[in-house]
Amino acid sequence: MPEPQFDHEKLKVYQQAIAFVSYADDLLQDIPKSVAIHGQFDRASTSIPLNIAEGNGKFTPADRCRYFDVARGSTLESAACLDVLIAKRKIEEAAGVKGKELLLSIVDVGRPRSSKL
Repeated sequence: MPEPQFDHEKLKVYQQAIAFVSYADDLLQDIPKSVAIHGQFDRASTSIPLNIAEGNGKFTPADRCRYFDVARGSTLESAACLDVLIAKRKIEEAAGVKGKELLLSIVDVGRPRSSKL
C-alpha cells in the first residue's frame, strides 16, 4: 500500500526546503543555544517548508502568494543567518556556501528567467 502523500509533499521546492531544514539542524547541533543567531536561524529555516505547505493549500492566488512570499523571505533570512554565522566564526565558510546553494535552489524554483542581465 503506498504511503499517503499531501500535494505539497510532491513539490520539488518543498522537498528542497525539507533538505535545508535537515542541513540547518545539523549545523545548529554545534552552535550553542546561547548564541543569539541560534534561535533566529532555527525559526527562519523551519518557516520555509511550513509556509510552502500552507500556501499550497490555499485556494485564492492572493492567499497563496502571501504564504509563498513569507517562505521566500524566510529563505533570504536563512541566507543572512549563514553570513552572520560565518562572520562570527561559528561555522566555516564552506558550510555557509553549501547552505546557500540549498537556499538558492529554493528561491530559483519557479522564478522567471531573464535573458537580460
